[in-house]
Amino acid sequence: MASEIRMPAPVCLIENTEGQLVVNQEALEILSATKNPLVVVAIVGLYRTGKSYLMNKLAGKNKGFSIGSTVQSHTKGIWMWCMPHPKKPDHTLVLLDTEGLGDVEKGDKKNDTQIFALAILLSSTFVYNTMNKIDQRAMDLLHYVTELSNLLWTVSSPDLDGVEDTTNFANFYPDLVWTLRDFYLDLEIDGQLITADEYLEKSLKLKEGTDKSLQNFNLPRLCIKEFFPIRKCFIFDSPAHWKKFAQLETLRNDELDPDFVQQVAAFCSYIFNRSKTKTLSGGIKVNGPHLKSLVQTCVNAISRGDLPCMENSVVALAQIKNSAAVKKAIVHYDQQMDQKVQLPTETLSELLDLHGACEREAIEIFMKNSFKDVNQKFQKQLETLLEARKDDFCNQNMEASSNRCSALLQAIFGPLENEVTQGIYSKPGGHFLFIQKTEELKARYYQQPRKGMQAEKALQKYLQSKQSTSDTILQTDLALTVRQKVIEEARVKAEAARIEAQRLEAIQRYNQQVMEQRQRLHLEQVRQMEMFQEYQLRQQQRVLQLRFQEQTVNLNREIEDERRRLHNEIQDLQRNIVSQDDTCILL
Repeated sequence: MASEIRMPAPVCLIENTEGQLVVNQEALEILSATKNPLVVVAIVGLYRTGKSYLMNKLAGKNKGFSIGSTVQSHTKGIWMWCMPHPKKPDHTLVLLDTEGLGDVEKGDKKNDTQIFALAILLSSTFVYNTMNKIDQRAMDLLHYVTELSNLLWTVSSPDLDGVEDTTNFANFYPDLVWTLRDFYLDLEIDGQLITADEYLEKSLKLKEGTDKSLQNFNLPRLCIKEFFPIRKCFIFDSPAHWKKFAQLETLRNDELDPDFVQQVAAFCSYIFNRSKTKTLSGGIKVNGPHLKSLVQTCVNAISRGDLPCMENSVVALAQIKNSAAVKKAIVHYDQQMDQKVQLPTETLSELLDLHGACEREAIEIFMKNSFKDVNQKFQKQLETLLEARKDDFCNQNMEASSNRCSALLQAIFGPLENEVTQGIYSKPGGHFLFIQKTEELKARYYQQPRKGMQAEKALQKYLQSKQSTSDTILQTDLALTVRQKVIEEARVKAEAARIEAQRLEAIQRYNQQVMEQRQRLHLEQVRQMEMFQEYQLRQQQRVLQLRFQEQTVNLNREIEDERRRLHNEIQDLQRNIVSQDDTCILL
């Protein structure tokens, strides 16, 4: 189980001797003794405003932090009181009471600023204790010291051991609790009652407009809202009659103003229940050794003079604000360019157009966040940085284009190189095939998108590097071609002789076939003549036969005719004889 710190009384954490801040080694040893997560509550405000009284109440004591009843400031430097957290098991509550601001005996505003800034950096809940009401002076002071704390954190963060991403101060800022002591105003607006929180938010409300005076009015409010996203306000009535202030440590609650007692109870309850664990960027929960390192680092930075002095605060604030505005503008430019630019771009104008758009946005952000940029010193610094980034992007663009083209050339022409190694083009006509293949691959290379501005240069450089290969293939092609021509001529002659022999053989076969054909035709003609003669003889015989038959028919017809004539004559004779007989009879 983690060790607990039980301190009977507070000790000085950071001593303030003649304006010099020195870390108390005894207090550091106490911090080193616990590994518990820490909830660190620090309070800052004008001297003699009851800061120590509130811190004693958080400690559950009437006495502890020194409470003075005279016009002289009691607390010097920063005092620390550690105890088990009343609401969070295995956590340690660290209370930091600071030296009052504006001590007339000290007269050192620089020293006030240093203590104020340290309280912000060391705490997880920062209590800003002011009198009566929220006024512009208190707001300007909080704004100014917040900006200085940001600067101090930026220059100190590289010295913090084991803390990553320490430049992200937005996540490091504490919660803000604004306490208004001896509050005498009515919490009312336009006849409507409001809460203390609403009063704080109304005081932080921005005014609309672009006038420089309005910008100056809005600037501290914007800063407070940005760095303290979690805000709370408490008002306190006067604790008792002013003549009893000297006995506050001994007064019982029933001797105090009831409203004040209730207000203090509400304040303590909020701190116990809502205050968060001190956390560094990257989610590191601060324990004793972490806080020890943080204290040493910040005090050392102040000792080196890294924190501007309070004199000429407007100049110092302008330096801080404008430096932050430049940084914010550059961060926005880098983010936008990273999102919008895809390297390599096809043309320089494409990159310059994107740069111009992001540059305008960056300058607009700077103008919105700048403060009294005399002679446009910081704007010119921003323009110089943007110009350098533009040149850097141009160089990156050329490099990205070269890398992209080199990768493409290797991917596209790699197979061709392998074919050359395998000797595929070491043959007659190989150079033509090599050139033809190269042109095909060049066309494929040209078709690839987003090669960038180095596309043609990279291609020509690659082709030049392979010129010796092309020359070697050409020489091999020519040598093999000459040899191939001799072989081809011999082959052609042999082929011609073979063809001529085949031609003569074919002619001989043709002539033989013609002679044979002629013989067949002659024999056929003889046979045809014989057949014709035989046919003619048969025809003659047939004619003679027909004529004989015809003559026989005619003869038969004549015989028949003659027979009929004789028959008829006989009949006529017979009829005549009969007739003569008849006549004779008659007679």
